[in-house]
Amino acid sequence: MAGRSKRAGHAGISRDTLFGVFLTLQTGVGFLGNSLLFTLYMYIFLSLPRKKKPADGILAHLTLANVLTLLFRGIPNIINSFGMRPEISDTGCKIVLYIQRVTRSISLYTTSLQSTFQAVTIGMNGWKWAWLKKNMSTLIQPSIFFCWIINMVIYSHVILKVVANGNTTDVTVPDYSPFCTVSRYDHQVAVTFLSALLIQDFCFLSLMACNSVYMVTVLARHHRAAQYVRSSVCSSRSSPEHKATHIILTLVCCFLFFYWTNSFLTAYSWFGNKRNWPLENVNNFISSCYPTICPFLLMKNENRISRMNFFNTRSRIFFP
Repeated sequence: MAGRSKRAGHAGISRDTLFGVFLTLQTGVGFLGNSLLFTLYMYIFLSLPRKKKPADGILAHLTLANVLTLLFRGIPNIINSFGMRPEISDTGCKIVLYIQRVTRSISLYTTSLQSTFQAVTIGMNGWKWAWLKKNMSTLIQPSIFFCWIINMVIYSHVILKVVANGNTTDVTVPDYSPFCTVSRYDHQVAVTFLSALLIQDFCFLSLMACNSVYMVTVLARHHRAAQYVRSSVCSSRSSPEHKATHIILTLVCCFLFFYWTNSFLTAYSWFGNKRNWPLENVNNFISSCYPTICPFLLMKNENRISRMNFFNTRSRIFFP
């Protein structure tokens, strides 16, 4: 019996270590992809403004949110997978979980905003929507900054209620993360807060779904029209707008799939009778899938990377 337990323990350690290596690769690949795109957008903004596209502002915030998510969610999960238990202060817990929550909402909002922008770009050609197409580019940045501020205020409760494991015995949600715990708070406040988050998430997810249905409808209508109006050679070509639309649709589908899978597994873990570490490991992996995949989907529609010489013109950023 003792030998079997020992072998099981070694198997468990080996499995956790393997999962930690896998999480490290996932986080590293996602970090590099998002960092490359974020650097591209900042480079264009600072050095080549004539090449800037209206959607660059949205994608810059999305890639920034992805980088922060991978760092502040992925690294703690990697440390936990390797069995390390570093000493972390209450302040460290507050910072890590605060950034996790804020960037999650920013990722949701920017993906929703990008799908809306693409839907407006390929459709809504009537005079009734001309004002929206004309003003949407100028409304993007203020709306994103407003979203950052709102979510930073909404998640301020994390700063007040999160403490490091072992620093309190008065808890509401034990083992909130591998290293942190939520101290007890008023039930009515908790219900109000969770309701507000659910309403916010539902609104943005519904907007994404509606935009996706609309874009699919527009693409189907265009495909039918092309069969009658264009030759077979021309009809087989895809315009940049339609190529971008296909990529955004794929992005939205990935977001919705990983969001709902992560939400279901999180709820199952919270309401389960005991901790299920293999399931939580899978959930940790799924929570980082979208930030990892996102930049590589966006790169399929980004032809400016290969056209730019960062080294010959980099001095313009600092010495215009």
